[in-house]
Amino acid sequence: MIVLVIGANGFIGKNLVTRLQELGIAVEIFTRKNSPESLPDILLKVDFIIHLAGENRPLDEKDFDIVNAGFTMSLSKALRQINRPIPIIFSSSIQASFNNSYGKSKLKAEKILKKLEIDVGNILYIFRLPGVFGKWCKPNYNSVVATFCHNISHNLPIQINDPSSSLKLVHVDDVVKKFISIIQGKLVNNKEVSVKPEYSISIGELAKQIKRFHDSRNSLISERLGAGFKGKLYSTYASYFSPKHFSYPIPSFVDDRGVFSEVFKTKDSGQFSFFTSEPGVIRGRHYHHFKTEKFLVISGKARFRFRNIITNESHEIFNSEGKLEIIETVPGWSHEIANIGKEKMIVMLWANEIFDHNKSDTIPFDV
Repeated sequence: MIVLVIGANGFIGKNLVTRLQELGIAVEIFTRKNSPESLPDILLKVDFIIHLAGENRPLDEKDFDIVNAGFTMSLSKALRQINRPIPIIFSSSIQASFNNSYGKSKLKAEKILKKLEIDVGNILYIFRLPGVFGKWCKPNYNSVVATFCHNISHNLPIQINDPSSSLKLVHVDDVVKKFISIIQGKLVNNKEVSVKPEYSISIGELAKQIKRFHDSRNSLISERLGAGFKGKLYSTYASYFSPKHFSYPIPSFVDDRGVFSEVFKTKDSGQFSFFTSEPGVIRGRHYHHFKTEKFLVISGKARFRFRNIITNESHEIFNSEGKLEIIETVPGWSHEIANIGKEKMIVMLWANEIFDHNKSDTIPFDV
């Protein structure tokens, strides 16, 4: 199979072409550099058409009709000329139902392709897409998500005219996934299709959320980013980092025992940290009422000692870098970690809550 992607250098086009190539699907690329006169020859060798080309923000509103409807007419004429019923996916817009120049041009393009389907038999899939967000979208152009992500990540100002204005959004990976499901025959002859999930958010909340992403490098407190809208929005935000933003420092606290550094915090699932200990140093000697911790010795040799503060029952565990084992502290048991080796010890730890100096839940108690 060979797929013709018209508008391959655009935002959705770049994501789509990349994924098609990953799947081993041959791609024929058509961009603004190609002439519409070359379409008949190209169309003779392809099996599927994805029409993404369009004008979103011209200097003259007349260009909406010239590009969006005009090029679609050229495509229609070329398909009529070769008389091949090649399936077509057309990227339209929810604005096709609006009374503006852009929406009218998209609606006109839809009608041209629907007439082609009747006359020639090209199966047509129309996607009336809302705002699409994701990596490689051009900032300061026609996407508020791209603009906010770029500007906030680069410490540039953003402009909000109406913070209560609502956006409907879909992620580019979900768009690409739906396109490919049609190409692969998993969705057949559905005339007007949509992309799910679709998200709704106000302009004001969008800006606040992206600013929280930006601030997390200082607070070390992360949002829930594993899935859903926030996860997709953060990956979009991160895609606008320039190389100088690929790394950032974290604070460390140094004393005679070694170094302690908080690495990563969550709002409701604790934090990750690490510490070092010089030979002979003992850390801990306290207990917690609520807090639990998980330790992993990355380098060196450690001795963990525990004592139940009520029964005085004791327990001892020896661990080293070659033994991948989690040692967990238990509420009501005092604990200490000693470096019993000859080299610096490095230990990674997770605690189920963020450390708060005002209510540390850390009570000194000899082990």
